[in-house]
Amino acid sequence: MQSCQPRRLLAGEPLLRHWILQAVKTLRSAGVHWPRFGSSHPLDPLQWSFCHKTGGMNKMGVRALSLMDRLVIGVDRGLRTVLGGAATTGRPNPAATADETQLTEFERRHSAGLMRVNHAGEVAAQALYHGQALTARREDVREKLDQAAREENDHLAWCEQRLRELESRNSYLDPLWYLGSLAIGAAAGLAGDKWSLGFLAETERQVVVHLDGHLARLSKRDHKSRAIVEQMREDEGRHATTAMRAGGAPLPAPVRKLMGATSQVMTTTAYWI
Repeated sequence: MQSCQPRRLLAGEPLLRHWILQAVKTLRSAGVHWPRFGSSHPLDPLQWSFCHKTGGMNKMGVRALSLMDRLVIGVDRGLRTVLGGAATTGRPNPAATADETQLTEFERRHSAGLMRVNHAGEVAAQALYHGQALTARREDVREKLDQAAREENDHLAWCEQRLRELESRNSYLDPLWYLGSLAIGAAAGLAGDKWSLGFLAETERQVVVHLDGHLARLSKRDHKSRAIVEQMREDEGRHATTAMRAGGAPLPAPVRKLMGATSQVMTTTAYWI
């Protein structure tokens, strides 16, 4: 075992994250710190490494997390989501086995815009899950939200990789999408677990419709983007079904319409910005 050391800034890691995590470590008497997981690491930041005072040595331990613990985890997750480095399940990218074809300049730009929208949607989805998990009352509900969030991280990583392949970028407004969705998710969790799960299910249903639209708009020759979107669609549909089976309640029609209108603003904006 190794002695506890302050978290070092890794090459290329944003300075903002470094200082926030150092402040957290200083404030916590237990000396909690997070290892930097790679994009394919199967573990989530919930797997803490506690530096116990006895001997100053590391021990891997699990304990019930307090609200403050979850807030701290939330900061770390948010930074990983927006800045990169979120833990995934390690599933292979579905585009890896798809053929790469030469796209026209218009097709490339259009595919990039659609994949940027998908990436922004995954940033928002992460924030919704994080907010809901933060205020969920039941532990089993929180675990379902955490599992769904890890699978959504796969989508985030796949979209980001495809954007690089298309010589493009993610949305400049990702921090805004994250913060707004985090607040919405926390509010849904405060309304109660059945409404939180219902909100999750309705969100995923609307995402499936949105992805169907993207499959209709993507070039038939863009096999890699289409493979990613098809796998995302399958996962989102499963998340919706799981949430309703876990006790989710159908949302009132006005709430569903408001959710759709809000989503439309994000998708339209993220295509360009």
